[in-house]
Amino acid sequence: MSRLLLSFAFLISLTAVFDPATAQTPTADRARPAPPTREPSTPGYVKAKELPDGTIPSPEEDGNIIIGPTHNAAPEMAANEGASKGDVFEFTMESKDSKIYTGIAREPNTFAVPDSADPNKVIVNSYPAPYTRRVAVYIPKQYVPGSEAPFIVGADGPDPTLFAALDNLIAGHRVPVMIAISIGNGSGDAQGSERGLEYDTMSGLYAEFVEKEVLPLVEKKYNVRLTKDPDGRATTGCSSGASAAMAMAWYHTDLYHRVLSYSGTFVYQQWPYNPETPHGAWEFHETLIPSSPKKPLRIWMDVSDRDLLITRDNYHDWVLANERMAKALAAKGYAYQFVFAKNAGHCDRAVKAQTLPLALEYIWHGYRPKKVNQPPNE
Repeated sequence: MSRLLLSFAFLISLTAVFDPATAQTPTADRARPAPPTREPSTPGYVKAKELPDGTIPSPEEDGNIIIGPTHNAAPEMAANEGASKGDVFEFTMESKDSKIYTGIAREPNTFAVPDSADPNKVIVNSYPAPYTRRVAVYIPKQYVPGSEAPFIVGADGPDPTLFAALDNLIAGHRVPVMIAISIGNGSGDAQGSERGLEYDTMSGLYAEFVEKEVLPLVEKKYNVRLTKDPDGRATTGCSSGASAAMAMAWYHTDLYHRVLSYSGTFVYQQWPYNPETPHGAWEFHETLIPSSPKKPLRIWMDVSDRDLLITRDNYHDWVLANERMAKALAAKGYAYQFVFAKNAGHCDRAVKAQTLPLALEYIWHGYRPKKVNQPPNE
């Protein structure tokens, strides 16, 4: 079976195709005004420590941090002659081969509109539609073929920035030698789309899709063994991809213990309506985290002062949603670090370039691999 080895330059060109910052258009507001700048000292927000401009917190520090307004890329995001570059392979998956996600799309030129009978619900027209998703797999040079490895699963892939950061962090022994699986979404965005169905649904279904349909292909194609230990598994994403990362760990704590979120869509994007979580991912901080026993999760989150705000209801303020997440996590005693970035927007690329190495170090802090039987030397 052939492998397609991708260059980082080619992967970078591919990321321009999809930008979650411009994809969140869940209502008929075709031209929303720019989000206002929110101050981190707003009443109701969490108390946070503001760092000197241009600095970031320690990866061992818990709690709420304010950074910015300057966001220079971390040195770990640049190529380093002393760090071996991992191999990146790509394959595609077709909707016709999936038993879980067979493919849908929103009717062209239509928008989600509030239900006149219940403004908390939206009406959207969708139809069956095929998709092809791309999956990129990063394998570091330090990986021993056939040995069991920790890994991170990312949404809206391929994500070359993740692979670049891992090259340097693994070489510096700051994170474990891990595999990264960066999974493309099934197309579209928000309610009625395949991406919206995968990422905004409040359930463990997306985690089950990854477990049953993606990871077995990765292991088969590239002679890797992915750990079954949930402490050696992480999820990541931005926007709705971040809420999907949280849902993967929340609903399947047996599979994932580590979550990395940029501009998490912890708001009401869920479709179709589910009475068990009537406000979609807003329920994470409204009911689920406060009313559930503490789970063995370690979480890193970011939000920006100009993050998204949709004013049609009280459940679409991305800044407030992430502030509320930090409050809920703190109240339950979770290990988390929440970064509020000044002078930044939704899924801000400069903020990610500044903080991704920190975020990866934070979520993997304290990881100790379980002893496993390694394959015999051949």
